[in-house]
Amino acid sequence: MEEAEKELERRSKFLSNLIQKKKATDQQNLHQHLNIKVKASDMSTVLQNKAFKCAKDHLDSISPGNGIKIDSKRLALALKKEFDASYGPAWHCIVGTSFGSYVTHSLGGFLYFSINKVYVLLFKTTVEPMDR
Repeated sequence: MEEAEKELERRSKFLSNLIQKKKATDQQNLHQHLNIKVKASDMSTVLQNKAFKCAKDHLDSISPGNGIKIDSKRLALALKKEFDASYGPAWHCIVGTSFGSYVTHSLGGFLYFSINKVYVLLFKTTVEPMDR
């Protein structure tokens, strides 16, 4: 009986490893398809993918091919509103081609990436009520 349990454990680890590799490959393919480079993150892949899709959709709607210059403020506002609505308040977004930052963020709420040579910093902070 003990050997059967060991074999089940071995197979479980093997399958788990395969699933993780598949997820990593899928994520990498998504990055290549959307022309995304993650610079730093402690955000879950689900939230990352939401940010990528929102940024891509917004950029596609105002693409330079339409003769419209990318408006960093509008992209930042679109990402902030989407994340505030979906995941609660206190999301912040900085978008541009050249900026520096040093921020404090909530655990699991930080993403810095580039998409089509535009850099996006998206992060969440904790909202605490003021004592009166």
